[in-house]
Amino acid sequence: MNGNVFCNKCGAPNPSAGQFCSRCGASMSAAAAPAAAPYVAPVAAPAVGPYGGFWIRVVATIVDAIIVRVVVAPIGLMFGGVGMLGGLHHLPNAAFAIVGGGLTAVLVLAGQWLYEASLESSSYQATLGKMIFGMKVTDLNGNRISFARATGRHFAKILSAMALLIGFIMVGFTDRKQGLHDLIAGTLVRRF
Repeated sequence: MNGNVFCNKCGAPNPSAGQFCSRCGASMSAAAAPAAAPYVAPVAAPAVGPYGGFWIRVVATIVDAIIVRVVVAPIGLMFGGVGMLGGLHHLPNAAFAIVGGGLTAVLVLAGQWLYEASLESSSYQATLGKMIFGMKVTDLNGNRISFARATGRHFAKILSAMALLIGFIMVGFTDRKQGLHDLIAGTLVRRF
């Protein structure tokens, strides 16, 4: 053996006759050297506190749907309503009404996505409906979510709606009031 011992604190090689580590200064005596504890990585504490329950989230969703439709309705009336004025028996008016209805549907879908994703990823962390009831969307550690995660959460609601809305009903039965879309996106809806 070359006469070196290793420091119990930092692991540096030291002469066996030394009393203190040359690197960190820890005592090299066997009696004073405590056993090194295994390293445990720090874990962020999960977000705790009251969560947004099923019924309050339903009401907030209704408020949000009304807001989006109020913004989109004038556009739908401009295209679809004008086409209906002439009656459906005239082909150009009927085509105009159909195009207007399709445009309105596309605007509602895109508007809903942009409305939810942009507000939930903003500093507000909530749509207007959620703000009214004092709720915020966070990640599992209570931090603000990104636009990409908010987009994923929005489109994961399609899966929540499948199979008789079970993914939404899960909110009432999970510990942290998470729906399927929240579990997929790794989000929580918390009350503040």
